Amino acid sequence: MRVIGGHDRGRRLRAPRGLRTRPTADRVRETLFDVLGPAVAGARVLDLFAGTGAVGIEALSRGAARVVLVERDQSALRALRANLAALGAPRAAARVMAGDVLHVLPELGAQEGPFDFVFVDPPYATTLAGRTLEALVAARVCRDGTEVVVQHSTRTVLPSVHGLSAHRRPRRFGDTALTFLRAEGYTPDGSRP
Repeated sequence: MRVIGGHDRGRRLRAPRGLRTRPTADRVRETLFDVLGPAVAGARVLDLFAGTGAVGIEALSRGAARVVLVERDQSALRALRANLAALGAPRAAARVMAGDVLHVLPELGAQEGPFDFVFVDPPYATTLAGRTLEALVAARVCRDGTEVVVQHSTRTVLPSVHGLSAHRRPRRFGDTALTFLRAEGYTPDGSRP
């Protein structure tokens, strides 16, 4: 696993042993950032279920101004922190939050305010994708135009969530899908009228 683009292009990333963490494949990240294009530069990015941090680190490498990575698994957190340290990511640019995404989101919305991009990559064999989308709407982490990208199994049907609408054509890679949503109807502080 490596950084695909930006100033850290080609740098290797660590991953924990075992099957508990499913790092986002190089091909999936490459397509994701090709779709998002130069809008990532200068953006505020939230990486939920961050695992090794590969998606958030890719955003930093491509010029994101701020990346917040949320993960609860201790071995994944060790790999994530080691990856950020090895790349020399400045503390002002990257923040790691240890904890359950659904519990951290309300605190995160109050502390960090709205983000430009939110990446959601929960374990595939759970209902966490839908529950996380619903929690995003209430947590003040989105603003009008925030792009929410969900990585999920192609067998998962994402629920319709008021405040998030389909934005781009989904992309598929074997059993993995990327679904692109856009936040709509939010006030500048991330609340919903």
